[in-house]
Amino acid sequence: MKITILTIFPELFQSFLEAPVTKRVRQRHIAEINIIDLKQYADGSFRHIDDSPYGGGAGMILKCDPVFRCLQEVRSPASHVIAFTPAGTPYTQKRAHELAETDEIILLCGHYEGMDERIMTAVDEQVSVGDYILTGGELPAMTVTDSIVRLLDGALRKESTQEESFEQKILEYPQYTKPYEYEGMKVPEVLLSGNHQKIAAWRHKEALRQTLHQRPDLLHDLGDADQEILNEIKEEDNL
Repeated sequence: MKITILTIFPELFQSFLEAPVTKRVRQRHIAEINIIDLKQYADGSFRHIDDSPYGGGAGMILKCDPVFRCLQEVRSPASHVIAFTPAGTPYTQKRAHELAETDEIILLCGHYEGMDERIMTAVDEQVSVGDYILTGGELPAMTVTDSIVRLLDGALRKESTQEESFEQKILEYPQYTKPYEYEGMKVPEVLLSGNHQKIAAWRHKEALRQTLHQRPDLLHDLGDADQEILNEIKEEDNL
């Protein structure tokens, strides 16, 4: 897989590329991650990458011509180009899996007040990482890249990604480690029982409980068995 990130602040990605997972996939040649400085494609000795908006208004707008020049050079027929915008489709774990099957991805990081709308004619997809505003697309690019590369074969152990939140459409069950007791708070006894069937049942129930309390919007299309467990939880928790 090849991921190319287009940004006007390439220095922001230095520590990200050295993080354990991204560093591992690069060293093992599982994924190639390239950071391209859009300022290299701007005109003039001062490399102006932005300008004031037509019609007036606050802030500066990312110019279209440097982006088009950059895409002309780095894009291939296999490339899937994503721009990060507030108007984009909300990003999900399902989409991360789909993108992990893609050979080449180009992530375009906007900045300032926004991007010249003509840039969108060269984009295959607009993505939003949440209903809030960030200074630029660099953090979303890191988020999407991390969510994708950790799914690639060889990046992590398979079992590390199979029981996580959103993989089973609900949140993950609570986790515990040593010490057994801390300031009166103890690890649930079932986790010390050695009975794998009981542990699995407890974990599934607690995953449903966690989802009910934190993300009830995820609890839809449950089977009869899960709905029965959910009703039991609601009775236990006086809901």
